Amino acid sequence: MPLHLGRILVFPIKSLDGVSVDAARITAGGILEQDRIYAIFDEAGTYVNGKRTARIQLLRCEYDPTLREIQLWEEGQSTRMVFNLDERSRLNRWLGDFFGFPVTVRHEPHSGFPDDRTAFGPTVVCEASLRAVASWYPGLELESVRRRFRTNLEIDGGAFAEDSLFGGPDELRPFSIGAVQFQGHNPCQRCVVPTRDPDTAEPIPNFQKTFMELRRQHLPAWADARRFNHYYRFAVNTSIGKSEAGKIIRVGDPLCLAPTPPLTSQG
Repeated sequence: MPLHLGRILVFPIKSLDGVSVDAARITAGGILEQDRIYAIFDEAGTYVNGKRTARIQLLRCEYDPTLREIQLWEEGQSTRMVFNLDERSRLNRWLGDFFGFPVTVRHEPHSGFPDDRTAFGPTVVCEASLRAVASWYPGLELESVRRRFRTNLEIDGGAFAEDSLFGGPDELRPFSIGAVQFQGHNPCQRCVVPTRDPDTAEPIPNFQKTFMELRRQHLPAWADARRFNHYYRFAVNTSIGKSEAGKIIRVGDPLCLAPTPPLTSQG
């Protein structure tokens, strides 16, 4: 049975909570519309994100249906603040108080603020892969793993089937989801963020060491091991060409590798 797109997650403000959507348009900059189109910066112009401070993981948020208004609160606190993302001066002040230093929220609606300026497209993973990782840690649930790795597109295939979406060194692997053409780049190198609980920011001891060993053990035989200079890599980085601007991907769209037939589930 062909693989299909099972979930779309966008993260309007980089490093904050995501939103599940049924469909997403591709922008002229090759990203999912609304994904990481805002980011928090300090006075030196440096990202304020989970790599820099675990405190950001204590921020909870909810968006209105238009994704133009946000409610923010600190984990464990009942007071919620409402901000308009079109007028961010109040939001900047509130976040500055939260972090303890001045910050500015910037907006880039077309190309967003990706970590990788080459593989700037949405990240792709199979839900079964997230479930497999959850099984590696006692008590860890699927939703916690989902929030730790913050992947945009979840496919309904078998565990680590997404490793078919990248090839050998210096190779881009073309594939499509619905009408949208992608290029698969490489397995995504992970940072410190997944080691921490997404609500409390408390780390799991030896998370990275455990992950690397089990990722190596569970690497599919057909995956290109040359792409793993280490095994703290998970999900696939992509890019989308300018020709795809304006196209829409939807939950339920089939995933096809080109020029081969559709990827099939491993069960």
